[in-house]
Parts: sequence; structure tokens; C-alpha cells
Amino acid sequence: MYVSRFNNYETTTTVEKKPRGRTKTLSLDKPGFLEFFSGSGLVSHALARHFSLLWANDICPKKALVFCGNHEREKFHRGSITAVSGLDLPPAALSWASFPCQDLSVAGKAGGLQASRSGLVWEWLRVMDEMPAPAPVLVAENVVGLVSRQGGRQYRQLHAALAERGYRVGAFVLDAVRWLPQSRPRIFIVAARQTVKTPPELLDAGPNWLHSKAVVAAARGLDDWLWWKMPEPRPRSLSLSEVVDWDAPCFDDAAAQKTLALIPASHWRRFLASGLQAAPGYKRIRQKRQVLELRFDDVAGCLRTPQGGSSRQYLVIREADGARVRLLTVDEIARLMGAPASYKLPGGYNDVYKAMGDAAAVPVVAYLARHLLSKLAAALSSEERALTLKAPNPGGPGQAPG
Repeated sequence: MYVSRFNNYETTTTVEKKPRGRTKTLSLDKPGFLEFFSGSGLVSHALARHFSLLWANDICPKKALVFCGNHEREKFHRGSITAVSGLDLPPAALSWASFPCQDLSVAGKAGGLQASRSGLVWEWLRVMDEMPAPAPVLVAENVVGLVSRQGGRQYRQLHAALAERGYRVGAFVLDAVRWLPQSRPRIFIVAARQTVKTPPELLDAGPNWLHSKAVVAAARGLDDWLWWKMPEPRPRSLSLSEVVDWDAPCFDDAAAQKTLALIPASHWRRFLASGLQAAPGYKRIRQKRQVLELRFDDVAGCLRTPQGGSSRQYLVIREADGARVRLLTVDEIARLMGAPASYKLPGGYNDVYKAMGDAAAVPVVAYLARHLLSKLAAALSSEERALTLKAPNPGGPGQAPG
């Protein structure tokens, strides 16, 4: 059995090898939320302590199976966001959008918010515009390239669009490595309507631990900018070694030798000197040749979607007479995202890897919900809160998986 205790997380999570089951039905006495680009539903799971899911949407049928295996099927609508009308959606206190990152990531083509994938964020805002009562609190989540590339120009476009709609906005970086042994920095944009009486304890006079140099640069000169403030979490105690399933099968000798031969000599020496029993790594192209680069901080690299062999993370395990090697297992991937043991993960290896690689880490979202989003929801006017506590049957296009 693997037991994880996430510092400052909502609960202590026990991860063990047992059948995964459905998440507990959410109470509707909490402010409601809408989740766009919902993927595997880890955000919905993490928000559940403070918010009730009213409606969720994603286009991917395989991710839909994961979502509906863990949340109420009737709340999920599968289909393109381009076919969603805000007139069909229930009023909500919060609208969350983890919009596609392909055009913003380091590995992408840098098409930005005008490209076909990452540009779907404008469809999210279109849906908000169509709603009779747009959500008073919005969250957009993406890779840090949104603020770091092109001097923050992509972020500034989105900020301006939110400000034009009557929101005050702030962006910050949360890295899952503060809670989990996975390096996973992400940008979070939190916007509150001008009508929301933001509690003063949620705001700072300037940058704090949440704000990277890229965020500070992107914010320079912007109107309606907020320096959000949350308590800094305690240092993480969980290490990658505690996540590893040491009994999981490894590659056969031929495959192992072929993979181990890709490790640069300098990395192999560092691994032997590190004292670590296992080191994760990704295949990369260096000086026109493929290598397997390892990490030596007992932390996994950022999980990505498995588009090819170089996107899958390997684990090199020390032995007395050499080393074994394998890919991360499904359970290890889920643990690195903070998914509970009860979370169902249907599909094959690549399906699970993609569902998790595209997701937001559970303890990160739970921390944000506890220290910022729930307090903003509590600050809504009595009229706004009464409206968002109503939960009519959502309509609209799309379908749950069969």
C-alpha cells in the first residue's frame, strides 16, 4: 500500500491497489461551477469540497469515459465547445477552463491564442457572453508559456478581453512540485467581476511567492490587475521513491540494454553517485542524436500526453549488478497527479497517460479552491449567491459516452 500525505491538502489520501470507484455525489448546497475542457475530471474532483458541479464539457471520447466513470454522467456533455450555447447553461458562481496548451507550450508551434487549439479560449468567453448571468468568478489554467512567450503578449490579450467584460484579473504560477514529486508549473488566471467585494486578505500590494518574473513582466502597465495572495504551503515531504511501485515489471534484457545505452555517460555517473534507487527520464534529441536524460532530485518530470516515444517518461531502477528500466505505470502516473485510489481509469496505457498528462494536479486545485476560490464565492452578493445555488437541469448540445 502507498500512502501519501499532501502538505496543506484538503485530506490525507491513501493510494492502494484496489478497484477504483465513483466519486461521492456532490451536494447542491454549495456554489455551483461549470468546467470547460474538463478532460479526466481531476479539477471537478478537487473542487468538490467547496463547489458543486453543474455542467462539464469535453470533446475527447476517451477522456469522457474517465470523467463519467468518476462523476455524475448527466452533468457531462461531450462535443465541441464551438457547439455550446451559453443560453443552455445554468447560472454558476465559478467557470473553469483548462483550455488547450498546444499552441503555447515549449514543444508547440507557438501559434498562440490565435491558433486553432489554444484559440478555443475565445469560444469559452463567447459562451460566457451568451449566458444571461455570466459566472462572477472565472479561472483559466494553462502552461507557463502563456505568460513567458513573446514577452507576455498572449496573456495580455486574454487579460484585456476579461477586463473588457467587467472583470478584475490576476495571474500566478503554482507548481505541483510543492505538493507532489512531479515538476509541473502551471499558470492560473483568476478573474472576479467588479461587483465582487473581494476580501482584502486575498490581495497583496505587489508580487509575492505566487508571481514569477514572467508574470510580473506580463502584468506591467495592465489595468484591472490584482496581485492575488495565498499562504505559502509547507515544504513537500513526499518523494518520488515513495510513489514508485518497486515490484512492477520492467523491460526484458534486450529492450533494457537498448534504452540504457541512450543515457549519457555524465548522467550515468551522476545516477551512480546520487544514492537514488530510481531516476526518471525523458528521451530527447541532443546534438542530432537521441539520449535519455535523467533527473536526480527524486522528482518526476512533468507528465505530458503520449504523442510519441519521447513523450513517455522512463524510470531507471538501480540494481546491484546494473539497472532495470521501464515506463511509469498507470498507478504511478495517477499518484503523481494526486488522483485518489478510488478514481477509475478506464482504457489502455496511452489513454490513461493522456488523461493524466492533460490534467491539473489534484492538490494544486484543492489548495486554490480552499484559499482563494471558496473565499471569493463567499464574498458574492446575496443575490448572486442565491442565483448560483440554483441548479436547473442543464441542457445544450453534446452527449455523454455510451
